[in-house]
Amino acid sequence: MKIGIIGAGHIGGNLTRRLTALGHDVSVANSRGPETLHALVEETGATAVPVSEAARGAEIVVVTIPLKKAPDLPAGVLDGAADGFTLIETLNYYPQQRDGRIAAIEDEGLTESRWTERQLGHPVVKVFNGTYAQDILDKPRPAGAADRVALPIAGDDEAAKKAVRSLLDELGFDTVDAGGLDESWRQQPGTPVYGLAAGTDAVVAALAAASPTRPPEFRG
Repeated sequence: MKIGIIGAGHIGGNLTRRLTALGHDVSVANSRGPETLHALVEETGATAVPVSEAARGAEIVVVTIPLKKAPDLPAGVLDGAADGFTLIETLNYYPQQRDGRIAAIEDEGLTESRWTERQLGHPVVKVFNGTYAQDILDKPRPAGAADRVALPIAGDDEAAKKAVRSLLDELGFDTVDAGGLDESWRQQPGTPVYGLAAGTDAVVAALAAASPTRPPEFRG
């Protein structure tokens, strides 16, 4: 597949490494420009592009940037993506450490993914937001392996979630459907599943144990 990745930090960089190793055609972009991605390109064979071109022709687009930067993406950043493309977002709201207070999340009760979806203007699937970046390289296992890690995903578009499940399986992970975007609080920072590297049963239990009340350390 052709895959566009917007954000070349820890998650974006390691997804670039794994997806190119699997034979996908990956375009990767960051806010500093393609010339700053020379080392990643040399390592992986990915194509470095400006942010405005990352989605061009892509069947899957991954946005993995600081949450507060989502409104600053170029207008039309997703223009030119393949028909029916799937949009993955990995964004987390850290009001005290990085993002500042966002009233729509804290006062209106929007989940982080619902807010992100509104900024991007396209249905999203939430995944990888609670995954340690190194686990993307270290934790893949074959289907059926007893120690295979399961990742929660949330989204409203069933076709998009099917595409994400297929991609995760190829990457070496099982999937647990955490519901629609309005249920995606179950995998936000501070919940039991956040940072959990475990199998399907443990992930299901962690999602069920989540509280919709945002922990104090994740409030602005």
